[in-house]
Amino acid sequence: MTVSINLDGKTALVAGGSSGIGLGIAQKLKQAGAVVHITGTRASSSDYNESDLNGLIFHSLDVADTNAVKAFADSFESLDILVSSVGIVAYGGAEYEIETFRKVIDVNLNGVMHLCTCFRGLLEGNEQREGTIVLVGSTSSFIATPGQPAYSASKGALLTLTKSLAQAWARKGIRVNGIAPGFVKTKLTQRSWEDKEVYKASSARIPLKRWGEAEEMGNAALFLASPMSSYVTGQMLLVDGGITLM
Repeated sequence: MTVSINLDGKTALVAGGSSGIGLGIAQKLKQAGAVVHITGTRASSSDYNESDLNGLIFHSLDVADTNAVKAFADSFESLDILVSSVGIVAYGGAEYEIETFRKVIDVNLNGVMHLCTCFRGLLEGNEQREGTIVLVGSTSSFIATPGQPAYSASKGALLTLTKSLAQAWARKGIRVNGIAPGFVKTKLTQRSWEDKEVYKASSARIPLKRWGEAEEMGNAALFLASPMSSYVTGQMLLVDGGITLM
C-alpha cells in the first residue's frame, strides 16, 4: 500500500530555499501540495539560473537583518510550516577570527532563532491544526568539523535549540524538529563530489557508500513537517548515510 503525504491547503516557508538542501525541501513540500515561499540572499529569482524555482514564491531576505525579518514575517497572513535551511561557512581557518566567528553565528544561530520567534504567532495551532518547524542542522550538530569552530558551534546549538523550542512551544500547538544532513550533492559541494578521488575517499567513510541527494533531505523534512510525524517533537534526525556511526 502506498502512503502519500498531502499538504493541500498548507502554506510553507523555506528560508534558504533558493538552492541546495533548502531547495530540495521546498520542492518536496510543493509536490505534496503546499503553497511554498522561499528566501534567498540574491535580489530576485532570476538571479538563480542554476536552480529550478518554478512554482515557488521567491523573496529576497538576509536573515541576519533583524528588522527585515520582522517586516517579512508581518507580511504573512498565515503559515503552517517553517523550515530554516539558512547557513554560511568560512574556510581556510577564517572561523578562528572573531569577526568571522560572530558573522557565522549571527546567520546560522541568531538568524534562525529570530525567524522562529517572528513566525511563532502564525504557527500556533489549535484543535483543527498544528504548526511545524523544521531546522536544518548538520552532522556537525553531533560531531566537530575540523577547521570550522563557528559552523560546528552554530550547528551544535541548533540541536539544543530544537529541543528547547519544542519543549516551550508544544503547549502552543507547534512541533519543532530538525534534520542533520551528512555529505549531500549540492552546488555548494560540487567541487568535492565531482572530484573522483575526493568522492571515493569520502564515500568510503559512509556505511551506505555514497553521498546523499537534496531530494532525500527533502523527504526527511517532509515527514517531519507533515501529520505523519504528529507525535514527534524535539528531535534532530540524522540523514547522513550512517557516517556518524563510524
